[in-house]
Amino acid sequence: MMKKHHSRSYSLLSALLFFFFVSWSSSGSLLSIWLHQEVGLKAMDTGIIFSVMSVSALCAQVFYGFIQDRLGLRKNLLWYITALLFLSGPAYLLFGYLLSINILLGSIFGGVFVGMTFNGGIGVLESYTERVARQSTFEFGRARMWGSLGWAVATFFAGILFNINPKLNFLVASCSGLVFFGLLARLKVNTPASLEKLELGMAKVTLEDALRLLTLSRFWKLVFFVVGTCIYGVYDQQFPVYFASQFATLHQGNAMFGYLNSFQVFLEAAGMFCAPWLVNRVGAKNGLIFAGMTMALRMIASGLVEGPLLISITKLLHAVELPVLLVSIFKYNSLNFDKRLSSTLYLVGFACTSSVIATVLSPLAGYSYEKYGFAQSYLIMGLMVFSTTFISIFLLRSNKPSPEDLLSQPSAV
Repeated sequence: MMKKHHSRSYSLLSALLFFFFVSWSSSGSLLSIWLHQEVGLKAMDTGIIFSVMSVSALCAQVFYGFIQDRLGLRKNLLWYITALLFLSGPAYLLFGYLLSINILLGSIFGGVFVGMTFNGGIGVLESYTERVARQSTFEFGRARMWGSLGWAVATFFAGILFNINPKLNFLVASCSGLVFFGLLARLKVNTPASLEKLELGMAKVTLEDALRLLTLSRFWKLVFFVVGTCIYGVYDQQFPVYFASQFATLHQGNAMFGYLNSFQVFLEAAGMFCAPWLVNRVGAKNGLIFAGMTMALRMIASGLVEGPLLISITKLLHAVELPVLLVSIFKYNSLNFDKRLSSTLYLVGFACTSSVIATVLSPLAGYSYEKYGFAQSYLIMGLMVFSTTFISIFLLRSNKPSPEDLLSQPSAV
């Protein structure tokens, strides 16, 4: 009976991840192209919008992480995100309308909505899935794989639908949110015999527990590593514009990027399936370093090669780095920190740090694209990632720490 419960949780959580990413990809995978071609914004203006998104995601992630750790396996926060997913289609239409009236007003609205819904919401869903997986019989990476498949499926059609009418992608986003609602209603993990209670006992996460993370040197060493690797989000923001410019017409470029991104994420899904095996063999720290170095290679290569074929090959390296990075970060946190704070650690230590860096670098990247070009900007980003990853070799912990090194909480091991 317990195995059946675990199997049902795995299936439903995998499906939730699938449709969350369908909604996200449908509305967001071609966002920079939509802002550039349909709304008519320049790279600098687009960078400002992504910066606002990052600020919004930053604020959301700080609260989301602590709230979810307090909730444990309760779905209150997930219901809130469900409502935002369902409203994503109309919200994007309003986003475009406001941008046509006033760029600042539109940027604030769109940035806040997208940041709270997708950039912040995915951390809640991923950390919730990891919490269930850690107490059950499946690997987080195997469930997260379905999220990648959802992005791949949606992106495959996104370029085609965009060329017909960009609003069709927004419609798909809302419909996917409706399916997400039905699946979440069927997910039952909050039972009296919940495995959550076996791990946590009667201990409750407090604000003091969360703030205590800020006093740990190993937390800040992890943040330093994330500062470098999260640059990949800034790299990805306006890459579709650069890629589409390699083709004779923008319509052809839009469609080809949809195919490329879809193929990449199918490979990423395969990587998610294999990543737990690799990380279990090499260790969480080595997994993080491997992901960081692969990321640096991808960015540097993007600045050196020319033509759509070679640029496509460098982009596909993302399918190698991201699965290893996600699986490694959860395993590293589990080994080195209080497990009760898994959502806070992921959303603040990883996602929130990513938002801070994106907030600072997005407008700078937009300025750099206009002044120096995409290739030169990618070289600079790659060197930054290489530097922080190399230094992290000496900062991150290699082995499982002793109990006295951890926070003095019942679940620390």
